Amino acid sequence: MLHKISAGVVTKSPDAIRSYLLLMRLDRPTGYVLYLLPGLWAVVFAFQDLSDLVAVAAVAVAAVLIRGFACASNDVTDVEIDRRVARTVGRPVAAGTISVRNGVLWAAAQAGAALLVLAVANWQTVLVALATYPLIVAYPFMKRFFVWPSAFLGLVMSTYVFVGWTAATGNADYPPQVYGLYAAGTFWTMIHDAIYSHQDKEYDRKIGVKSSALLFGGSTKVWLAFFGLLSLAGVVWAASLTTIGWAFYVVVVLAAAYLGHLIKKVDLDDPKACWDTFCANTNYGWLVLAALIAGQLT
Repeated sequence: MLHKISAGVVTKSPDAIRSYLLLMRLDRPTGYVLYLLPGLWAVVFAFQDLSDLVAVAAVAVAAVLIRGFACASNDVTDVEIDRRVARTVGRPVAAGTISVRNGVLWAAAQAGAALLVLAVANWQTVLVALATYPLIVAYPFMKRFFVWPSAFLGLVMSTYVFVGWTAATGNADYPPQVYGLYAAGTFWTMIHDAIYSHQDKEYDRKIGVKSSALLFGGSTKVWLAFFGLLSLAGVVWAASLTTIGWAFYVVVVLAAAYLGHLIKKVDLDDPKACWDTFCANTNYGWLVLAALIAGQLT
């Protein structure tokens, strides 16, 4: 449903702005949902009363904008690589429908707009989000020299846990459970980005860029299962540090089973299967969120 709505907005938009919406991947909501969910996990942990719904709204809108900033930064940095990969050759900067200069300006505009949105929650959140921006800009360079770029991406994407907590509490002094959620998000990102990278492994090999697919090769599923255990351990450890109710543990078992099912069934040599499984990873994130909500209610 979300994909259809997002794609519809892009398709029906005027020609003058459609390329910019494509540059921020508005037609592909999976990315910003994956980025948003760890932030929502933290908001739920910190949730006190209905006034925190303002934090939820700010965190949700800012996630779309920050992800758009990240995509634009990535495409400007990777323009020459994207032109050599079938899946990415049509991206606006690579295709020439948006200049590198305008791509940079669009990235900066989204980054600034996200900070204004987060200021609705509190100014501490603005500072926390701003501190993550250099990491976001640095990520595209990792695949050029770092053998495991997914690990860096996991560390970067999961910083939204700190944004979510600060938005809900106004406090950047993080208790241990926030770091548990950060670890859970980091290892989860390593899973879905590794699956994503298997779409382009042959191109990566030819071009000479690094990826999890090339690093893990035939052992990828073993590593994915290991990261899955660590992600779940982070969530459970974070929950165990609070007075969360019994329903959390029931629902988190369902989340574990679902993630295990995704890892087992994906055909890593089939690009479509990799894409579909990458998208389906959002369901694991939603189940973890549901577990945390259920635990708060019981």
